[in-house]
Amino acid sequence: MNDVYPSRKLTGKPRSLLERLTDLISPGPDSRSELLEVLQDAHSRNLIDADSLSMIEGVFQVTDLCARDIMVPRAQIDAINIAHSPESFIPFVLEKAHSRYPVYDGSRDHVIGILLAKDLLRFYAEEDFDVRGMLRPAVFIPESKPLNVLLHDFRVNRNHIAIVVDEYGGIAGLITIEDVLEQIVGDIEDEYDFDEEEDNIIGSPDDRCRVRALTEIAQFNKVFGTQYSDDEVDTIGGLITHRFARVPHRGEKVRIDNLIFEVLRGDARQIHVLLVRRAPHTALSGDSEAGAEHH
Repeated sequence: MNDVYPSRKLTGKPRSLLERLTDLISPGPDSRSELLEVLQDAHSRNLIDADSLSMIEGVFQVTDLCARDIMVPRAQIDAINIAHSPESFIPFVLEKAHSRYPVYDGSRDHVIGILLAKDLLRFYAEEDFDVRGMLRPAVFIPESKPLNVLLHDFRVNRNHIAIVVDEYGGIAGLITIEDVLEQIVGDIEDEYDFDEEEDNIIGSPDDRCRVRALTEIAQFNKVFGTQYSDDEVDTIGGLITHRFARVPHRGEKVRIDNLIFEVLRGDARQIHVLLVRRAPHTALSGDSEAGAEHH
């Protein structure tokens, strides 16, 4: 029989009779889904708190996602044209309040570097300030790059932002280290995070949409042409939670009418972001269906 806890052999410490008997009668989980069930059971028995469970689930979620799943789509990227003078784009920088901006030359597909907002302070102190000379190298990654690999690269290279390109070399989107970390720890909110209604639903070229869970059902119905009722709940996140009769875990999916909702970001208390797509004709039979999908 395989040792359930092989690391104990590597420590060189003798294992007690109780430990060996425990291994024989209580084998550990054989798959990731079983491990998650053990952790969720531990949470239900107050052995680990909700935040710890949420972060562990987030770690598993990161291994299943790639850059295209959480990137900021091309149309939503706040970029700077190198042809413009600092006087013309500094108000734009102040308005958007990001710490880093892609800079392009001519076409938005021709990103030549990353400008740090703090480097613009030199504009007020140096007479011969040169924007091009201030640029940091841009990192380009494919849409299919796994998030766990990307997070490792961010850490090793001490980089905070990457430009996502499609198979033809065009700019598909942008992703930051904060975007990846939020998959693990939940939303990282600061004084520059705005809850503007027009940002609640963000589409992508593959006909999938990222939808904030706090989007009001009336707004969702208007965009998707649905007729979901808001008699019992006000938001789309509340509708999905009501359908599951519990707070669903990241990665769980439910079909309502002709739409499939997947929990893209959330914690043990609430859903934060949903991934919504049209259901193919052969998908899930019936009006709706809910269930967890653990890999």
